[in-house]
Amino acid sequence: MKITQEVRDFAAKQNSGAETFVAAEEAEAGMADMSRVFRETGSELYMGAGGREHD
Repeated sequence: MKITQEVRDFAAKQNSGAETFVAAEEAEAGMADMSRVFRETGSELYMGAGGREHD
């Protein structure tokens, strides 16, 4: 019965907005932080692993 209730709760969240999973403020702060890192590292989408250049 507990699993059934957990499945129902999960399904209810699937039909609602993203706010139920992550606080909007936290999401915005995380995206702003990653944007800052992207700009600081040269705005490259693909960075070489282990010091290697990308193709």
